[in-house]
Amino acid sequence: MEIRNREAQTPFTTKDGSTIRSLLDRSNAPVTKQSLAEATLSAGAATDRHYHRLSEEFYYLLAGRGLMEIEGEERELGPGDAILIPAGAWHQIRAIEPLQFLCCCAPPYAHDDTYFE
Repeated sequence: MEIRNREAQTPFTTKDGSTIRSLLDRSNAPVTKQSLAEATLSAGAATDRHYHRLSEEFYYLLAGRGLMEIEGEERELGPGDAILIPAGAWHQIRAIEPLQFLCCCAPPYAHDDTYFE
């Protein structure tokens, strides 16, 4: 059985500029097909607009409010909202208030699968 506690995971900054804690991924468990992380953005901050060639992502907002842009379409988000980001889709999230959200990637998140304009 693989169990990881959030507090035991060291936060780091991803290639797109968000701060994440890997909850379960290749770095801390025998994971092969997906990854789960908690991400945070301070009020007014945003990720760099990017896409992933391989990974499909889900974001699930835990706290705060933000603006999600996917392929030019923008929507406001709040706690309880879940977002599908298809592989290959340009996207960016901007924090209106401090944001805390879960990010699930399949295949697992990799810096090498993050591409910019």
